[in-house]
Amino acid sequence: MDSYLIHVNGHGNHAPMLDVNLKNTGNILSSGKVKSRKPRWAVRASEMSKKTFNPVRAIVDSMKVEPNPKKAMISLSLGDPTVFGNLPTNDEVTWAVKEVLDSGQYNGYAPAVGYQSCREAVAAYYNCPEAPLKAQDVILTSGCSQAIELALAVLANPGQNILVPRPGFSLYKTLALSMGIEVKLYNLLPEKAWEIDLEHLESLVDEKTACLIMNNPSNPCGSVFSKSHLQEILAVASRQCLPILADEIYGDMVFADCKYEPIATLSTNVPILSCGGLAKRWLVPGWRMGWILIHDRRDIFGKEIRDGLVRLSQRILGPCTLVQGALERILNQTPPEFYHNTLSILKSNADLCYAALAAIPGLRPVRPAGAMYLMVEIEMEHFPEFKNDVEFTERLISEQSVFCLPATCFEYPNFFRVVITVPEEMILEACSRIQEFCEMHYQGAEGAQDLECDK
Repeated sequence: MDSYLIHVNGHGNHAPMLDVNLKNTGNILSSGKVKSRKPRWAVRASEMSKKTFNPVRAIVDSMKVEPNPKKAMISLSLGDPTVFGNLPTNDEVTWAVKEVLDSGQYNGYAPAVGYQSCREAVAAYYNCPEAPLKAQDVILTSGCSQAIELALAVLANPGQNILVPRPGFSLYKTLALSMGIEVKLYNLLPEKAWEIDLEHLESLVDEKTACLIMNNPSNPCGSVFSKSHLQEILAVASRQCLPILADEIYGDMVFADCKYEPIATLSTNVPILSCGGLAKRWLVPGWRMGWILIHDRRDIFGKEIRDGLVRLSQRILGPCTLVQGALERILNQTPPEFYHNTLSILKSNADLCYAALAAIPGLRPVRPAGAMYLMVEIEMEHFPEFKNDVEFTERLISEQSVFCLPATCFEYPNFFRVVITVPEEMILEACSRIQEFCEMHYQGAEGAQDLECDK
């Protein structure tokens, strides 16, 4: 039996190491100091992966339904403005990336928080006297989704809770639960154009509340908060010493009769992490360019939150360098008429959709003021054969080949969400089919009672 002795005394630049006495037992080298264990496969998914749950995917994937083969499918479910080709980005945006690609100067790694010059470009674009910004106040991210993830991760610990809108974008809950953070849902009020129920919001705050997530303009509601309402929200956050994570990816995507106010421009003391990006306003969601804007007028975040965001950014090596290189030109040279034309199309579609659905008995749409969506209430008492919004939307697919997301995906049952980025003729056709569907299944008060009795 041969034995081997490995010994390093620690001379020179090497740290001292332990002696390891290995015995040769056939073809296997074993250490006398290491306990042997029976070899076995034990590969298991992590606890984080088990806690990760996307309610949209869970609900949609469970909808085992085939569209009507006699009617072409119209999908009003996906918040991607590029799907139908009717909303292309501007040529300046495309040329900016082409020039960067041809230059060959942005093929390497960038700093995890983004190139300094690109952070300066974003800071200059959003800087204003009411909410001043410098390059060090900007963290570039891989899309707004990662911006939200980093902001949430730096503000909250496992065991704490966050305040999330209902109805609201499902990613907030998905991210929080995967991190072991509790979600408390505060109500939005459809009868008040989806303003926050401030009394309900404040009642949820406790000593473990880490932050308030606010989405304005809103997905899924298409709502835009007034200046006075934003000031009321800030008053609650100030009283409760709550930082705000502001999801403002739809910032400036508001219709002509409305004004968008970045919440940071109204805050004198509440610290805010504002998350945005190119995806929606510039119509390039696949380019994955987002950012966090750090607004901290009273130095409440201090160095700790900034350093935390830098460290969290270093887990990956930052967003796409080609898009970073094009960022200054995209921000500064995209012509104003591009934004105007996009909003004109969205406003026209919103008006057509709202008017058509408002005329259908049993449906109550809420008029949107911006973003790319509107929400529609289903008066379920007039559709008694359906248990809920999921069944309603399933049958709408199978009978009319129109796919709208049930608002159960957004924690708000008995509504559905319509995406208004599709071409006008598809909006009109979809609304016509929805009308046909509702007329087929609508029951007046008397008919609904009779159906309930038959059950």
